Amino acid sequence: MDQPFILRLIRHAPTKGNQQKCYIGWTDEAILPFQTQPDLKLQTVMGSDLKRCRQTAAILFPNAVYRANRDLRECHFGQWEMKTYEELKDIELYRNWIDNPWNSKPPGGESLTDMAQRIEQGIRKLPEGNTVTLVLHGGPIRYLMAQALNEKFQDQIALHGGCHILTWPNRQAFEERALCTSFSVEPLTASGNM
Repeated sequence: MDQPFILRLIRHAPTKGNQQKCYIGWTDEAILPFQTQPDLKLQTVMGSDLKRCRQTAAILFPNAVYRANRDLRECHFGQWEMKTYEELKDIELYRNWIDNPWNSKPPGGESLTDMAQRIEQGIRKLPEGNTVTLVLHGGPIRYLMAQALNEKFQDQIALHGGCHILTWPNRQAFEERALCTSFSVEPLTASGNM
């Protein structure tokens, strides 16, 4: 009998850039301190190679081996890295990107289509097993949830401090990109946020 396949998606802890509402994309920024009850049992975690995901995983899962995958990075915002909406809102190219992020891209950056193709590449390298935990960024989590739920990317929310749990009947259903059969969000910290 097939076992259900469970994909746990955890957004990294906030950074200073997150607090300032910057597009931090590929900028390798450290996380801010946070308190949690660590999971000492988990043995393997996979996620983005950027510092904020590695650091979050080290605090949440101190005994786990972290498998970094560059393909699981956030969308690259190019020249808009570390800038805010307020700084960019009067730029026509930025407004075009906001209206159509799948086909427009920041100067020197990537579109959501580019990010999605990269994420799909990274997902093909998941560790074995029926439960996989990924520590990622908001964009990749929103993309994976939208695909699994057959919903719009823009309608997805990936807050810091939540573990988004997607379940399929088996791993093959996940690998064939069938819709998930169950979705829930559980808090990682007592307050529900980081």
